[in-house]
Amino acid sequence: MDFVSQAWAQADGGASPDASAGLLSLIPFVLIFIVFYFLLILPQQRRQKKQRELLEAIKKGDKVITSSGIWGTVTNLDKETVTLQVADNTKIRLQRDHISSIRTLSES
Repeated sequence: MDFVSQAWAQADGGASPDASAGLLSLIPFVLIFIVFYFLLILPQQRRQKKQRELLEAIKKGDKVITSSGIWGTVTNLDKETVTLQVADNTKIRLQRDHISSIRTLSES
């Protein structure tokens, strides 16, 4: 019985250090979140912004590459779709979001 009363006495006197230890245990989680933000979330947001700007800048006559790897020339633009000419008499219509890049002169 004496052992139990000593344990209770130690627990009551140590309330203040336990609270500070609880806050200190949160620091690694906060640091992990900060690292994830700068290594994963922020670069992804930058890529999405760059892709959105690319899609808004597309105009007729641009030579583009789709996300599936099809190369074509933009012949018609709608709000959500793009018509690409991929061969002399072949045109395809696809969603605007599926354009991954605009071809440069060196890729032509």
